[in-house]
Amino acid sequence: MTDTATEPGYLFDNHSEHAHDQHSFLAAAYDPLTTRRLEETGVGPGWNCLEVGAGGGSVARWLARRVAPGGRVLATDIKPERIDPVEGLEVIRHDVTRDPLPEASFDLIHSRLVLLHLPERERVLERLVRALKPGGVLQLDEFDITYGPSLLMPDAEAREVYEGFLDAKIRMMERAGADPAWGSRAPEAMRRAGLVDIDPRPHVERWSSESPGVHLISHHTRHLREAFLREGMTDEGLARVRELLADPSFRSCSCLIYSIQGRRPE
Repeated sequence: MTDTATEPGYLFDNHSEHAHDQHSFLAAAYDPLTTRRLEETGVGPGWNCLEVGAGGGSVARWLARRVAPGGRVLATDIKPERIDPVEGLEVIRHDVTRDPLPEASFDLIHSRLVLLHLPERERVLERLVRALKPGGVLQLDEFDITYGPSLLMPDAEAREVYEGFLDAKIRMMERAGADPAWGSRAPEAMRRAGLVDIDPRPHVERWSSESPGVHLISHHTRHLREAFLREGMTDEGLARVRELLADPSFRSCSCLIYSIQGRRPE
């Protein structure tokens, strides 16, 4: 998801100096999960796919390789400049909250970490369902960051630092109009939107200082610095978080990410 810090519901900015690292860390942490689930749909040559909020484009490029020859992937984002085009991939500037989508057009639609940021997420979900062909599949990969307990910290003070950082991040998201627990609510929302055969898969892992997900949240202390300061954190506190996340003894449970698939009825 590419966002702007000045618009409600958006925290990240594709034009930021931090955007390249943000996309790289996201891909390292979550592309394996995302593409493994997409493979289960049978996506292959000739399929027509939509990637919503494509960010750096890693998943869209993966899909383009899968649907060749004869298939097509449409990658959308409100700031799509960082999506490198490849054969079979069309990239357009598109705001899924406002701009129309063709109805009954796609065999597969995927979106990762987009709807949780949007106050109008359920209306957007209904729009995505209408864009599916009958029998088409929607896959949403979404966080629930309200879960992610610390497991082993260097000391009691470090535990307080980490848990205070997570609490500040939840407040930040809520202030921006996001739903920090959207991943756990999305399956029911998909059913309300008319999908069937809904299959939610929660994923959690043990985090250490070497984990890609830890690199991602450490990066957030820089990328989202201004927002963290508004939540009462200080530069010294953010530096302490980075130091803790780099500590070889750091162990925590990751937040939950739900990969949820549902099918539009024939």
